[in-house]
Amino acid sequence: MASIDLDRLGLTFRVKPHGGISLKEFLVRRLLRGSYKRAMKVRALRDVTLGIKEGERVAFIGHNGAGKSTLLKVLAGVYPPTKGTRRVCGRVSSLFDISLGFEPEATGWENIAFRGYLQGETRRSIRAKVKPIADFSELGDFLNMPVRYYSAGMLVRLAFSIATAIEPEILLVDEVLGVGDMAFQAKAHQRMKDMMSKARLIVMVSHDLASLAKFCNRGVWMDHGQIRQDGPIDEVIAAYTRSVQAQASQAA
Repeated sequence: MASIDLDRLGLTFRVKPHGGISLKEFLVRRLLRGSYKRAMKVRALRDVTLGIKEGERVAFIGHNGAGKSTLLKVLAGVYPPTKGTRRVCGRVSSLFDISLGFEPEATGWENIAFRGYLQGETRRSIRAKVKPIADFSELGDFLNMPVRYYSAGMLVRLAFSIATAIEPEILLVDEVLGVGDMAFQAKAHQRMKDMMSKARLIVMVSHDLASLAKFCNRGVWMDHGQIRQDGPIDEVIAAYTRSVQAQASQAA
């Protein structure tokens, strides 16, 4: 059974200061018992306790820098927590920066295979998905060209078509709902619905609150690395929206 359990989870980054320090400056400061630049600690996540069960569709919302995407990457295993525990049961599939990892000199067809392998596909499994991926992208003869000649929109179409060909148990999604032009977005939303119907558990991050309300049944409002509210998606979005409007009126 797919599930995610976080117990008092924390994540602290050590950020080195910009620029270096000369040997002479280091020695002088040591002799004079002065201080020199040390790595700065940034607490990205603080005491996050969260349980997500199979069947739930959860949205992380909040301002830029609130910790949403960072928490998603912790769930994916990209960042190990520096405090607390993370327990994930089930195979995790992630849709983060879907346009990363393309070989610019390779054709669209070749990149379908390359990206498929990165997503855990085998030669046999990707062979069965190549034509459906190509058809969904609607790129036609452009697939015979190296992707370095693609426009940004064409590259996103291909990237989304490949990335969403997976069959996930736990699906983690970060800001991929607004891909392509309006016509392709309609297809993309339907594709996401199809994926979500197959996934056992879903966690999403997006600033498109309307889409989150459509796809998810639970919301988690992140604020400065902590959970501020957790509950039904409509209630959490309403509370977050009121907070944003109140801050805007105070600043006016």
